[in-house]
Amino acid sequence: MTQTEFKRRRNQLIKMVGKGNIAIVSSSSEQTRNRDVDYPFRQDSDFLYLTGFNEPDAVLVLIPGRKHGEYVLFCREKDPLQETWHGRRAGQQGAIDDYAADDSFPIDDIDEILPGLLENRQKVFHFMGRYPDFDQQLMSWVNQIKEKSRSGAHVPYEYVSLDHLIHDMRLYKSRAEIGLMKKAAKISVAAHKRAMQQCKPGKYEYSIEAEYNHEFRLNNAQHAYPPIVGGGENGCILHYTENSEQLKDGDLLLIDAGCEVEGYASDITRTFPVNGRFSPAQKDIYEIVLEAQQAAIKKVKPGNHWNDPHHAAVRVITKGLLELKLLKGTLAKLMKEHAYRRFYMHRTGHWLGLDVHDVGDYKVGEQWRLLEPGMVLTVEPGIYIPANSKGIHRKWWNIGIRIEDDVLVTASGNEVLTASLPSAVEEIEALMAG
Repeated sequence: MTQTEFKRRRNQLIKMVGKGNIAIVSSSSEQTRNRDVDYPFRQDSDFLYLTGFNEPDAVLVLIPGRKHGEYVLFCREKDPLQETWHGRRAGQQGAIDDYAADDSFPIDDIDEILPGLLENRQKVFHFMGRYPDFDQQLMSWVNQIKEKSRSGAHVPYEYVSLDHLIHDMRLYKSRAEIGLMKKAAKISVAAHKRAMQQCKPGKYEYSIEAEYNHEFRLNNAQHAYPPIVGGGENGCILHYTENSEQLKDGDLLLIDAGCEVEGYASDITRTFPVNGRFSPAQKDIYEIVLEAQQAAIKKVKPGNHWNDPHHAAVRVITKGLLELKLLKGTLAKLMKEHAYRRFYMHRTGHWLGLDVHDVGDYKVGEQWRLLEPGMVLTVEPGIYIPANSKGIHRKWWNIGIRIEDDVLVTASGNEVLTASLPSAVEEIEALMAG
């Protein structure tokens, strides 16, 4: 991603914030995993969206109309000793040269400098409640200004959440963002193909997970979320992440895994037989889910609303379960009663971008949001029939199937970013046999 892209975003936000006001965004901080070991650092998605700056302990300040530059970045100073132990830092000059800041100051000096930037501003835009410690710090700066009120200093009189402004921007992906999401999708597709080809009875879920680790790191990508690798009954646990059981002949394997590239995520699920061949019962359920996904994807186009794909999917699923006698009654009555929820208990998709479950409102007021070009969403119907399901023949037990792809809304319809990964029964069986 080029600095031109980040500058465009900041300029758009500066216009929305308006002169006389100020916007403040904090980065993520490093988080302790245990004792003196930290979790791998992941930048706050909104901070990353506006800066591309991937260090902890930084603060972005946008000041519309400021004569000395509207973009100020507080960050850690250069420190040869710390950099020897923990890696390179941009420092103040790097913030200006490499990240296009107009001004940069040491983060350790923020208590002395930021109150002056806040002084006489009317509104403060920031993410209220996201980082409680930072909220307290902001109030301490405001209190410093109050103490100077007798000398004519004015504190901001209104505090506005940045969530809606930035998250609405993030909902519409630029050409550069789509390019990164296509790259992430391509890497994830290769990883899923690799996993299918390596799968066989007797292996363990974690050994299949390792195929994703290999493919992602080989391409300088990271997991976008903890992968789900669930064989047999574990495929009926929606957020199963233990990935520790042995794979059994005759079982299905459900894998929900995707990588992120420069923060941009992919999100793919495939379900396939451990031994490479679907049983008749598995195939019957699989074909329903696949048909439901295809029906939902057809509804992803400009002018349709967010719920149209979901409605299309649940209608196909309800009809299919009725034909297999897993549901009883009339289609109209079952749809009205949401009877499908016994076997399909989640929604058909979510927004996708810098976060796997990306930001953006699903409703505008009381109405479902209309789909528009540049939006990216997942389409992921499923059917889950755990063992000992009351009134269900045992041949259906432990069949858990989900099929998920990433779909871009285009001007004329949609583009499936993950379309190169097989999803038809015959294609999957052929790939596994090869």
